[in-house]
This record gives sequence, C-alpha cells and structure tokens, in this order.
Amino acid sequence: MTSKWHGTCDLRLFKKPGSRDIDNLITIHQAKCKAPLKIMKVFNNKEDGRCEVPILHSAGGIVGGDQLTINVNAEENSSAICSSVAAQKVYGSRGRSKLNPEGIWSNQNCFFNIEKNADFEWMPQELIIYEGGLFEQNMTVKLDNSSSFLCVDLVRLGRTAIGEKLGSGVWRSSLEIFRESSKGKQYEFSDRLELSGNALESIHGLDDQPVFGSLTWVTPKSTNKQALSKLLEECRQRREGLEGFMTCSLLDNGISARYRGTSTQSARFWFYRIWSLTRVIRKSTIPDYMRIWPMQENALTDTDCP
Repeated sequence: MTSKWHGTCDLRLFKKPGSRDIDNLITIHQAKCKAPLKIMKVFNNKEDGRCEVPILHSAGGIVGGDQLTINVNAEENSSAICSSVAAQKVYGSRGRSKLNPEGIWSNQNCFFNIEKNADFEWMPQELIIYEGGLFEQNMTVKLDNSSSFLCVDLVRLGRTAIGEKLGSGVWRSSLEIFRESSKGKQYEFSDRLELSGNALESIHGLDDQPVFGSLTWVTPKSTNKQALSKLLEECRQRREGLEGFMTCSLLDNGISARYRGTSTQSARFWFYRIWSLTRVIRKSTIPDYMRIWPMQENALTDTDCP
C-alpha cells in the first residue's frame, strides 16, 4: 500500500500596523503549515520592507501520491517574495511497484489571492524529476487591477549528471492568472504544458534538452505600454553570454519568458536580469542576493541591470 502525504501551507501577508513611517513599509506574515511543509525564518528587506518567506519541504523528496497545497493571501499594499529553501526532488514512480506499475501521480496546487496594490513574487528553486517521475502542478492566481504578480518555474528532467533522462516520466503544469470584473473572470494569462514522450526530443518541444524554465510577470493594468515594449527589447538583449534557447514575448499586461537548454545556471541568470528590470518599472529595489535562493549572479557586471 502506498502512503500518501498531504502537506499544506496557508500564508497571510499584510502591512505591519503602527504609527511610525517605517511601519508603513514593512510587510509581515501569519502562517499555518502541516508537514512536510514548514515556514523557515522570515526576513524583511531593509529598504522597502518586502517580506522574504522561505518555505521548506522537510521530507527527503516527493514520492508518488504526495500532495502539496499552498494558499497565499497578499493583502492590500503588501509586498512579498516566496521561495523554497532547496531544490525539490520528485522520485521515480513508474515501474517501481507491482501494485501500481503505471505509477502514481504527485501534485502541487497553489492558490494566490493578490489584493489591491499588492506585489507578490513566487520563486521556488528548481524541480528535479527523476526517471519515471509523475508530477503535476496547478497554480491559480487572482489579481486586483492594481496588483502585480511575478513567478518563475524551473525544472530539470532527469538527473543528467549521471546520464539519466525523464524516460517514461511526465511533468505537467497549469498556470491561470485572472482578474474579476462585472463580466466575470478576465484572464491575463493561461498556460498548460506537458513534457513527456515525443515532446522531450522534438524540435518543437525540448529538442532533447533537460532544462525548461519560464518567467511570467503580470503588471497592474495601469502600467505604461511603452515601458513594457522597452522592457521586452531589454530582456532580449540580456541573453548575451548565456547558454540555451531563450524567448520573450509581451502579454496584454506583462511579459512571458521561456528557457530551454542544459544549464539551470544560465536560466537563473537570465531570469534574474529580467526580474531586476521589472523591479525598475515597479519603482522598487533591485533584488539583493537572496538568502534562500542563489538565483542571481554573485556580482553585477556591465551586462547586468543597473
């Protein structure tokens, strides 16, 4: 019999109440977690009060049948970034059990509610799926017209250092970002992907490359469209010196970037450069070297963001 583990994390982000000017800058949190998920020590950026929340998956990895649910409510005027403490491993499931030879899926479901003038960033470390692993992630994001949401997704298919590929494994992803109006849901971005089988080797898929990444930023509806067009040009220029195939395109209110290649480092570097550019448009601080995810280059160079 397969043991299933359902971990949950409910996170509330809100402005610190107080009369001092500094209190008006600081975002604080409340959280309730169920193993194997746990909130580690939370930090605040000294310049803008942005809350940095590291989420730990305390088990040794994800096995077939495991479920993770993460709920975040970013309240009015809050600003925060959530990341994972370490890369996440998904163990092989297919062909490992006589009772379930076809394997058992593991799942992660995220529900984010981003309220008025809130700014939320979701940046977990990469996901490593072992040969025969089955993993599906679903993310639903509700935005106010004045709020901002940025997320990064980075996955390595197989332990390539030992010559392993994904094989019969499958990675699925669904991302839906919407705003509500009198007419109902107005979708800003909807993306469904499955990487498996022929898509792993096809030139229209991964072209036999083991690393896939995406960055999505949905802006407040008031963001200047000319600024977004300029951002797109700058993002494309930031690919210089990095390995892999990188594309970037405009959304109605934001940008979408993709990476395909062999290097998670190159994907991190490019996404950091884009991330920094979005912070400029948001008139926020340039990202520091984060304690919880060494996503960035150690030192800014002439090709990096100001």
